[in-house]
Amino acid sequence: MEIIKTEIGGVVIIEPRIFCDERGYFFESFSQLEFDEKVMPINFVQDNESMSSYGVMRGLHFQKMPYTQSKLVRCVKGAVLDVAVDIRKGSPTYGQHVAVELSEDNHRQFFIPRGFAHGFSVLTEIAIFQYKCDNFYAPQADGGIQLIDGSLGIDWRIPTSKTILSEKDLRHPLLAEYDSPFDYNTNLYE
Repeated sequence: MEIIKTEIGGVVIIEPRIFCDERGYFFESFSQLEFDEKVMPINFVQDNESMSSYGVMRGLHFQKMPYTQSKLVRCVKGAVLDVAVDIRKGSPTYGQHVAVELSEDNHRQFFIPRGFAHGFSVLTEIAIFQYKCDNFYAPQADGGIQLIDGSLGIDWRIPTSKTILSEKDLRHPLLAEYDSPFDYNTNLYE
């Protein structure tokens, strides 16, 4: 696997080595040994999958302490624009984001560490999205930032008239209205 660093430390894009022949393709989608060595030691405990149609936007989600999660995400059918927003108070990149297109064609994965809000928009007719988490889902720890917060400067690549958001996601506060539970100087992995 090739690790592509982004402008925000810890947030990385992962490109697998793909082997193609007349039968199709093969690639190793995850190796604990290689991930621990090239990205960071981690123990993923839960895998999730969602299916969404064009225009669906999910996020920007996170879990509050002590249930915070890192995620390793990928799109196995269709394409999504995946986004990680730094919400660690005191971080030099606070409020900044990284966006990457993940698709069934590019096989890329995106690693979002703890202390980031995460979301995606569906760019194709349908998308099947999978992700690994390093902590179990805890509904009492749900948190979120408004997807359409203009101060974040995210181009979701979906016309406003075509967006589909849940009522829950529409109720999330803007980043400026939110007191983040994450501190840049605190080890979120203890």
